[in-house]
This record gives sequence, C-alpha cells and structure tokens, in this order.
Amino acid sequence: MLNRGYAYTTLIGSKELGLTLLSYLARLYPHSSAHVWQRSLDKGEVTLDGLVATGSESVRSGQTLVWNRPPWIEPDAPRHFEVLLEDAYLLAVSKPGGLPTLPGGGFMENTLLRLVQTDHPEANPVHRLGRATSGIVLFAKTAETAAILGANWNTAGVQKIYRALAQGVAREDVYEIVTPIGLVPHPLIGSVWAASPDGKASRSLAKVIARTTSSTLFEVALGSGRPHQIRIHLASIGQPLVGDPLYGFTGQPLEELPGLPGDGGYLLHAQFLRFRHPVTGEPIDLEAELPAGLSVEV
Repeated sequence: MLNRGYAYTTLIGSKELGLTLLSYLARLYPHSSAHVWQRSLDKGEVTLDGLVATGSESVRSGQTLVWNRPPWIEPDAPRHFEVLLEDAYLLAVSKPGGLPTLPGGGFMENTLLRLVQTDHPEANPVHRLGRATSGIVLFAKTAETAAILGANWNTAGVQKIYRALAQGVAREDVYEIVTPIGLVPHPLIGSVWAASPDGKASRSLAKVIARTTSSTLFEVALGSGRPHQIRIHLASIGQPLVGDPLYGFTGQPLEELPGLPGDGGYLLHAQFLRFRHPVTGEPIDLEAELPAGLSVEV
C-alpha cells in the first residue's frame, strides 16, 4: 500500500557555494546517483525557492530546496503498541522491536509517531528508541510538558533502565562504562556514532542478570543519552549485542556491514522509566513487559 509521499525540505548553507543543484542533491542524498537525481528533476519533483528546478542551477546560501518524494511502498513493520500511562499531559507506550519511533529510512506511515497521532494528534515523543529496540517511549501532549521533560531527560531525575543480550560470557558482575561516543568516518555510510576518544562523555552502568555458555544478559542503567549508547558501550567492553549488524567488539562499526545500519537482529529493551510528573510532581514508575529472549532463562 502506497503512503502519501513526503516533502523533504533543506536550507542550503554557505559551504555549497559553486555547486550545481544536481551535484548538491547527489551529495545530500547519496542513496541515489546523479543520474537518478536527474530523472527526479526531469519529473518536476524538486523545487528551489519555490520554482521547479532543472539541476543546472548554481546553489546559493539561504535557498530553500524541496524534494517532493512521490508516494512509495514502505517496508513492513509491526503496527501495534501498548499504552502504559495516559493523562492530560503525558502518554507512555511500549513499542515492539521493528517499529521505528520516527519517520526516516524509508518509513513514514509505519512508525510509532504516526500510529500514536492517529488517536492523539497532539502527542510528540520526548525521546526515541531505535527501530529494533523495544520498550517504553514517552510522549508529551503539550509544549510546556515537552520542554520540562526535555530539560531533565539526561539528568539524575530521570532513570532509564534497559535489558540487553550480549555476546560472550562476562567476567565481571558489574561494569561502569565511560567510553566517549562521537561520530567516526565509515567507508560505506559516511559517518556513524561509535566509541571515539574525541567524542562526548558518556556513562552506563551494566549489571549481569544471567549468563549462558555463549551470552550474557545485562541490565543497563543510562547515565547519559548518546545515540546507540548501550550498543556502543557493551561492544566497547568486548560484548556487542547478539546479532548487532553495526558494532563489533571494540565499539567501532564493522567495516563490512551485513545489512543496513538500521537493521535489527539484536535484543534491546527499554524496561523501566522513572521520573516525576512534570506538572503534578507525582513519582511515575513505568515498566514494559520483557519480550521473548530477554527473560532470565536465556
């Protein structure tokens, strides 16, 4: 089933001076070649400052570029979620693995945001989980609530605890991981978040829940909120998630990727979320039921 299409809007910066629009498009959206982009231009899908573009234009700083992507068939994704909490200000849900939180990567309608906003058009997520990650996602129903939660999200006032199934048998029972996280270059996908000495300070506390002969089940409390933090941190101590298609044993991305960076195959679950209600001050303690494979009997 086709979706409604989407208008991707970009404000051109000063670094692009001298490029033709065709060259700029091929750089901005490297998933398609210049030849493919010329076909889109010929179909009238691209405008520059409101005028249909040909691709030969020289771009200037401050111009508005719009690619009106035609409707497309999205990849399949689960289309269900469980409501954990709802009042006039908040909505907390538990999403399944495989459902993206936000549009992107070919997903537009098959996303948690679109599904939630069908019945709650005022709700917007305070944070996001990766597509393969399951568990708690918190939505704010007012701008004021969103601002308060956003300001406190990566502080000690908000406790976020995950479960993760990692490769290998952990030697220690507890790991305090402070590996910095930043963008690093990658030969296939340009750049990706990973362990980096030049990255931002990050902290995770990983406790062993159970061990098998080949894997370890961890409970991980986040002390910061970096992209892919748990995947990177566990990989940086030599225990990447079972089935992770992106990170190897050092917290660096694999040079040869078995699939797309957003692909699943691993088990990571946002199990607990604890915070004070931004309006009433009431303590909120949320728990999302564990999916198969993340119980103690691994």
